[in-house]
Amino acid sequence: MAESRVDPRRAPVEGAGPESGFTLLEMLVALAVFSLAALALVRLQGVTLRTAADLDSKALGQIVARNLMVDMQTDPEAPSLGSEQGEVDNGGRRWHWSREVRAMDDKRLLQINLTVDGRGGSSPVVLSFVRVRQ
Repeated sequence: MAESRVDPRRAPVEGAGPESGFTLLEMLVALAVFSLAALALVRLQGVTLRTAADLDSKALGQIVARNLMVDMQTDPEAPSLGSEQGEVDNGGRRWHWSREVRAMDDKRLLQINLTVDGRGGSSPVVLSFVRVRQ
């Protein structure tokens, strides 16, 4: 009896037919969906980094504003009425500040509005407080 030899490279695979596997179109659609999801994650990461940098700058700006407030509160001489601007170095950066001093209904008190801006593209910090005129 003669043995029949079957070439293993040409042997039929069970379940193989015209409907097995993925078509090229299905692979392209899957790749497009994956690419959109990956791009969305990259954009989200960029927004997260910008927000973290803005929060860091805002927190440092608040510290600068509070330091300036303490200086103005503890100065024996009250600031003059009107607006004034200046710059201060803090945290390795130069901060621009402006203040507006107004008299309140009670003439013994002054309202001081202080704005600190780090000029790094972040929003400025605004601090309002009251001081005794003396």
